[in-house]
Amino acid sequence: SNIFPEKFYLYQNYPNPFNPSTKISWQIPASLNPSQGGTLVTLKVYDMLGKVMVTLVNEEESAGTYAIEFNASQLASGNYFYQLTAGEFKQTKKMVLLR
Repeated sequence: SNIFPEKFYLYQNYPNPFNPSTKISWQIPASLNPSQGGTLVTLKVYDMLGKVMVTLVNEEESAGTYAIEFNASQLASGNYFYQLTAGEFKQTKKMVLLR
């Protein structure tokens, strides 16, 4: 059976702390723009000063659960934030890169 998520949700990355890669997962409920193919979703990683370090996702997505592997081998050790934006929904989580 097709079971779709009931709400937007951004999961904590795993593992955390990580070196050099981690998995980030999220879920999207029914599309906000079904006539246009889905909900515009962006997933970005920020440093402690709020500078965008990388955009991992910037695309239309339909309802479902998603995951992406983030390789931070080009970044310095430290605290970072990742933020999921979809329509009016916005959620941010913290992750730690240890070398």
